[in-house]
Amino acid sequence: MKEILAKYSVSISELKRSPSNVLNKAGNKAVAILNHNTPTAYLVPSSLYEKMINLIDDYALSKEVERVKSKNEKVIMVDDIDEF
Repeated sequence: MKEILAKYSVSISELKRSPSNVLNKAGNKAVAILNHNTPTAYLVPSSLYEKMINLIDDYALSKEVERVKSKNEKVIMVDDIDEF
């Protein structure tokens, strides 16, 4: 059985029957959508989705910074970014 990674869960049938009721009950939390008691999708509020995307972007940027730092290239100090 797959782990459910949300505090709330509903069946696909329940979601079809009353999507606004599901959203109202969940508030600002993710909802696992189940098919035969197995999570098949997650319904995520837009504010939470935006936070997730920002975290993913920050992580990708930090990996790029680490990659560049590991090259041990000469650092150029810049007072004003518009100089270049």
